[in-house]
Amino acid sequence: MNEKSNLDRIDQLIVAELQRDARIQMRDLADVVGVAPSTCSERIRRLHATGIITGFHAQVDLAALGRSVQALVFTQVRPLSRALIERFQDEALRMPEVMAVFVLAGGDDFLLHVGVPGVEDLHAFLVDRLSSRREVVTFRSSIIFTHGQKSALESLHR
Repeated sequence: MNEKSNLDRIDQLIVAELQRDARIQMRDLADVVGVAPSTCSERIRRLHATGIITGFHAQVDLAALGRSVQALVFTQVRPLSRALIERFQDEALRMPEVMAVFVLAGGDDFLLHVGVPGVEDLHAFLVDRLSSRREVVTFRSSIIFTHGQKSALESLHR
């Protein structure tokens, strides 16, 4: 189902503003999108109920949290099975260094987004935590220098 087709201009503006600042006051959001605060509030409830808005999150400075080095780690596991994929994903998410896990199709099975205090910690994670796992047959890592992100609606409009 194409959810974008269900979003009118007001809904799109609401979603865009909430992605910019999820803490915006209701009356300020209503002013920006040109509706009454009660209408704005009802639309947000509907967007949440239909699953278009799935939550509200704080953006944090990872360096300020002691994770100044981030990396993407592409990983292959064997023997590949649904049970192994689910187990590896769950166990990887429990590792304190791992911030996100993506299950992939293609040459690699997983992409791990890792955040650590320094390069030595990344090396220790790769050698001690990842390569020591029996199911991991290969991995490769790339350090992230910078990254940008656009909102979901910006992605749809381009």
